Amino acid sequence: MKPLEQIYANYTPEDFKVWKLLYNRQIEFIEDKVAVEFLDSLEAVGLSPGHIPNFKEVNTTLSKYTGWQIITVPNLAPGNIFFNHLSNKRFTATCWLRSLDQIDYLEEPDMFHDVFAHTPLLSNTQYTDFFQKIGQRALKILHDPKKVTMLQRLYWFTIEFGLIRSAEETKIYGAGIISSRGEAEYSLSNKPKKIDYDVQKIMNHKFRTDVIQNTYYVIDSFEQLSDSFDKVDELLFS
Repeated sequence: MKPLEQIYANYTPEDFKVWKLLYNRQIEFIEDKVAVEFLDSLEAVGLSPGHIPNFKEVNTTLSKYTGWQIITVPNLAPGNIFFNHLSNKRFTATCWLRSLDQIDYLEEPDMFHDVFAHTPLLSNTQYTDFFQKIGQRALKILHDPKKVTMLQRLYWFTIEFGLIRSAEETKIYGAGIISSRGEAEYSLSNKPKKIDYDVQKIMNHKFRTDVIQNTYYVIDSFEQLSDSFDKVDELLFS
């Protein structure tokens, strides 16, 4: 899968309307629910409702903070390509936006999920250290589907659907929750299970991609994620 170029001039007035609508609606809903680190990172990266992110501009900003970059792809990248990019501080993102008639439901991730929900925290050093380690370890175990699945579970319950304690409150940092109004509301309610971050439990925890999660793992800090790789390595390589 070859990286594509984001052709900014191709965005239509409807695209700008969709981005603004999605951004304003979601930030209003999650502002009191999301981790302060995400809000700080959103400001640092310079995302705003009136301006569809220009990947070149975003990459210039990210390079100053962590050296990470966005790589444009047409759709979901295969595991080996995705993990290779992660190991080299690159995040694969689509550059297309859903249409107005798809505003409330989309089967596959579009630019709003990839960029609004994922990109801000790529400016956070502790978060990206963990992210990169997932990619680095994955490249060592691609020959072992069972171990790849274990790493995919770790990714799922942290990067996509993770919660964090902040000032004695539980907040959202997982991109899959950040970009979903329904999941954001449900994840912080008293309905799902919320379990202290535990690498061994996570890497043995099956998940489904087509439903709202019924269990979330809660970290104390992004530093805890990176520090947990001693246990990850033990489970993968011992």
